[in-house]
Amino acid sequence: MADAPMVVSARPLAIVGGGAVDANLLVELAERGVMLVGADGGGDAIGAAGLVPAAIIGDLDSLSDRAAWEARTRVIHIPEQITTDFQKALYSTRAPVTLALGMTGKRLDHTLAALSAVLQFAPSRKLLLVDEVDVALAVVGPISFEAGPKERVSIHPLLPIRFDHSSGLFYPMDGLTLEPGGLIGTSNEGTGGNVEVVPADDTPWLLILGKERLWDLMAASQER
Repeated sequence: MADAPMVVSARPLAIVGGGAVDANLLVELAERGVMLVGADGGGDAIGAAGLVPAAIIGDLDSLSDRAAWEARTRVIHIPEQITTDFQKALYSTRAPVTLALGMTGKRLDHTLAALSAVLQFAPSRKLLLVDEVDVALAVVGPISFEAGPKERVSIHPLLPIRFDHSSGLFYPMDGLTLEPGGLIGTSNEGTGGNVEVVPADDTPWLLILGKERLWDLMAASQER
C-alpha cells in the first residue's frame, strides 16, 4: 500500500468503478463540487458521462485507452494484485466523505469485494456505497437522522454487532445482536421523525436508505 494518499481533497470525493453507474448522478455530483476519481475502468464510466476525472487509479487492466487518458488527467498505475482497484483508490485518496459508485451490480464477486473494502476502511473513512436503488452509509458508533413514516430503513451487520437501543423505528433494536448468517435488520421502517440507533460498541455496520436520501446521508456523515 502507498505510504501516504496521492490524491487529497478538501471536498467530498466519489470513487467510480466499472459496475452499474448512473451517468446523470455523476453529472449532478460534479455540478455540486464533488471530486470524481475513476477506479481503473471507472474512468471510462466518468468519461461516458461527458466528464473528466480528477484522477484514475488502479492496475489499469480495464481502462480503455491509457495513453488518451494520460493526456487528459492524472493516471496512477498501481500494479500490485493483492487489493482490488476500489481498495487501491481508497488507500491512495483522502477526503472528508467518500462516495463509491459502480462498485456493485454486474458481478456479484465485485459487490462482495466492495463490502469487504467498506468494512476495512469504515473505521478511518466516512464511506457511502451508492447503487441503482439504495445508498448505504458505513457507520461506526451511533447515528441520528430523520425518516418519514413507513420509510424503509435497513440496518445490515458487516460483523456480529449488538445494539444497545434505538428510537423512531417500527421494530426497535434494543438489545438485539445482528450478524451475517443470523438475525439481520432488513426492511425496518421509520415511524416518522427522528431515528436514533445506538450500538453497544464500535463495530462497523451499514445504514441503508433509498437512493433519494443520498444528500441527507452525506450531510449526516459529515456531522458525525
